[in-house]
Amino acid sequence: MSLFNVYPLFEVTPVRAKDAFIYDDKGKEYLDLYGGHAVISIGHSHPEYVKNISEQVAKIGFYSNSIQNPIQSELAKKLTHLSNCKDYELFLCNSGAEANENALKLASFHNKKKKIIAFKNSFHGRTSAAVAATDNAKIIAPINAQQEVEILELGDLINLEKALSKNDVCAVIIECIQGVGGLDESTSNFYEGIDKLCKKYNTCFIADEVQSGFGRTGDFFAFQKYNITPDIISIAKGMGNGFPVGGILIHPNIKASFGLLGTTFGGNHLASIACLTVLNVLEKDSLMDNAKYISKYFIDQANEVHQIKNIKGRGLMLGLEFDFPIAQLRKKLIYDYQIFTGSAKNQNLLRILPPLTIKKEHINQFFNALNSALNDLNY
Repeated sequence: MSLFNVYPLFEVTPVRAKDAFIYDDKGKEYLDLYGGHAVISIGHSHPEYVKNISEQVAKIGFYSNSIQNPIQSELAKKLTHLSNCKDYELFLCNSGAEANENALKLASFHNKKKKIIAFKNSFHGRTSAAVAATDNAKIIAPINAQQEVEILELGDLINLEKALSKNDVCAVIIECIQGVGGLDESTSNFYEGIDKLCKKYNTCFIADEVQSGFGRTGDFFAFQKYNITPDIISIAKGMGNGFPVGGILIHPNIKASFGLLGTTFGGNHLASIACLTVLNVLEKDSLMDNAKYISKYFIDQANEVHQIKNIKGRGLMLGLEFDFPIAQLRKKLIYDYQIFTGSAKNQNLLRILPPLTIKKEHINQFFNALNSALNDLNY
């Protein structure tokens, strides 16, 4: 049996990894500045992470959510402390797409409406409602397209209020820094305006923090730069450092009831201990402070590269925009300089999403390689 061929693959076979480095089956070392789509937050194979998961699986790895799981409660307490999202409640699932799917479903349960508002260049996942709220027609199947979704321009409060005034919108969902779309971010006035309009029209405000959450921007959540209070916050990627885990934080104005949401694997013992370990390491090693510190150093170095036309993002969720497509540059960095980077819907944007443990010497290695690769390609 062959694999269903839906991924274009680089000719690299990782067999082990340590902190910011990946090693392939030939023993070659690669600097990881992409973290597998921003998943690796505390570094590959962090010793505390390996120890805690190993010890947990030796005791109990899984049982369903029909029993007591104290690790979940400890996780919720730690998450409240680090995120400062007091009074929110936690529901755990398995992925970012599932987190957004549950967020949209819960919003519709709450206000009994069914239309969704999302924004141009958004990406919220590949499941039913989440993919319908994603601005990419190529990945929306006919069965998904039956969802009622309106895609607005980022920053457009006028048409947002027009849409909300019809009183049929269950949720407005937005990434405060877009990920796959290309690291675009709007203004304080826009995000705070969404918050006010959602409250005015009894619509749930969903902050999609799947990629930007868990300290990646230097704040615990990207939305915390603004004076807003989302009704639901979706999380995944960096929260498990590679272990599949997702979740939503739910404001107390949305009430729980038995059977409202459910999951078989979500919040299992291994997922919970993985996430709890990530939180403990984030705090103990001051990784959010490191994200801010390294971000400033990275941006200073980027400003010295004349081919870079724009620097986007915050913290260690960054994008370098050129005036040419970066596909060849990205391949050059992987194959000739052994550095992983990422792409975006914006074909001129190189995405940088390293582990939050990244150091200045790694940034120096990248910019030395970038300058050499740009010269090699005559850019």
